[in-house]
Amino acid sequence: MKILTRGLVFCLLALSLTACNKTLKPEQLPAHIVVGDDYYTQFVIRYEKNTHLTTNFRRGASIPVNTRVKLLKIATKTIEVDVDNMSKPLIIKNVKKHTGDDTIAAFDKLFGKRKVNLRQFNRLERRHIQNGTVAKGMRKKAVLVAIGYPPITETSSLDSNVWVYWSGRFNKFRVHFRNGRVYKIVD
Repeated sequence: MKILTRGLVFCLLALSLTACNKTLKPEQLPAHIVVGDDYYTQFVIRYEKNTHLTTNFRRGASIPVNTRVKLLKIATKTIEVDVDNMSKPLIIKNVKKHTGDDTIAAFDKLFGKRKVNLRQFNRLERRHIQNGTVAKGMRKKAVLVAIGYPPITETSSLDSNVWVYWSGRFNKFRVHFRNGRVYKIVD
């Protein structure tokens, strides 16, 4: 019985160690990601309780595109940034099964060293990007800046003509494209 108990404890310990969220050291990061540096949001980020899940639920408070953030920490499963006008740091939890991304790839989608050039979008697109919403007539790139990336479990390729987003855990909406522009949104 003692051997079985020890074996079980050892297995649980091994599992807990593999599930750890280890802080990445500077030498483990690509040259363009530096803790302490400023970056800009690349799309409108939604969060609840100071947490954004990369699953990209479309609910909660929003952080506009081109908001400056300071990278505080990047780990194997999370990214922590300081956002102006927020009393606590924003924690980004990478949900790899819904994004297919490690935290480095998630970081690259969320943040960039330069602001998104909003002049590349027409007036309709800019208005919806500012509001974090989607409308008929928007191009795919404008949709990405307005509401971010859809989970890969629902949209395996951005070349698809239907992108499926989650409003919450059980609610989805679909953005339909024709010739690269939104022609229908189904809630």
